[in-house]
Amino acid sequence: MNLHFEELTGSDGARIGIASLDAEQSLNALSLPMILALGDRLDAWAKDPNIVCVLLRGKGPKAFCAGGEVRSLALACREQPGVVPALAAQFFAAEYRLDYRLHTYPKPLICWGHGYVLGGGMGLLQSASVRIVTPSSRLAMPEISIGLYPDVGASWFLSRLPGKLGLFLGLTGAHINGRDALDLGLADRFLRDDQQDELLGGLLQLNWQEQTAMQLNSLLKALAQEAVDQQPEAQWLPRRAQIDAWLDVGDVQGAWRALSPLREHADPLFSRAGKTLSEGCPLTAHLVWEQIRRARHLSLAEVFQMEYALSLNCCRHPEFSEGVRARLIDKDQTPHWHWPDINTIPEAVVLAHFNKAWEGRHPLADLSDY
Repeated sequence: MNLHFEELTGSDGARIGIASLDAEQSLNALSLPMILALGDRLDAWAKDPNIVCVLLRGKGPKAFCAGGEVRSLALACREQPGVVPALAAQFFAAEYRLDYRLHTYPKPLICWGHGYVLGGGMGLLQSASVRIVTPSSRLAMPEISIGLYPDVGASWFLSRLPGKLGLFLGLTGAHINGRDALDLGLADRFLRDDQQDELLGGLLQLNWQEQTAMQLNSLLKALAQEAVDQQPEAQWLPRRAQIDAWLDVGDVQGAWRALSPLREHADPLFSRAGKTLSEGCPLTAHLVWEQIRRARHLSLAEVFQMEYALSLNCCRHPEFSEGVRARLIDKDQTPHWHWPDINTIPEAVVLAHFNKAWEGRHPLADLSDY
């Protein structure tokens, strides 16, 4: 199952639930069985009055979670071109339902986001009530490289970043460090990588019967104070003004023209961002532009409902399966995009990605009932 669950009993008899992603070789990438099992256990813990807090973490030093297990999805898409594979409908519904459940979880849910936190890993981290990052954290939504788009609620959290930073991160897949995550409101606490046991020990010592929020905050604050000198240098907030200027454009074609030449920029951060975009999927860029534009006016439940339609439609079109083939299966790093020129992608193709791709009621229509 690549998941491990345990419960620890504190000094006052209260229990802490610990869910550990345990697929170290794949950097804890989320498969459908993992998503379903995690959802079931979290639901059970939510109903158990003896469980007072949950810690979600990933095994191994390299990653909390490097995204969803998209290889099998892409292979299913290649077998049935133009059709939404049953696996895709199941996978995305389960993943987004889990993310929404975490966003609305009734108990303190702490997520330890060390190492790579990519794609689906970001969906989990951003859903938690306490989002912890460390000196090793590398957060990103890199879907531009595989012909998908930033999903798992990224429409929500990218559209709420300062200025044009959300658009920039979605278009370039740029990595942000732990300090950036704090600066941009994508993390709540910065702790050292070796402080997890200390955190657990502190949680077990709390009196969960009274003033829980204040005690938990005091514990996290004290641990964070010990880690202040480990914070890396801020990368993106100091560059915000320049990014805002470049992306002060009226359409995605203008954004592409502004950012692609950065691959020759003297600043290595901008150079890497420009290279990733210019080698990325032009259709994804269109979807990023449109999803962020729409998400500003949507509730969290509506965001996941919109993303479900987007994801299923991405599975019907060739870019996603081709991107995964080139980056993750054959690893030739040379995707042959169906629409290689951002200027010639029909608007109708972009807008069609937001249309329903199922019969009857929306499979996630009940999200707001939680």
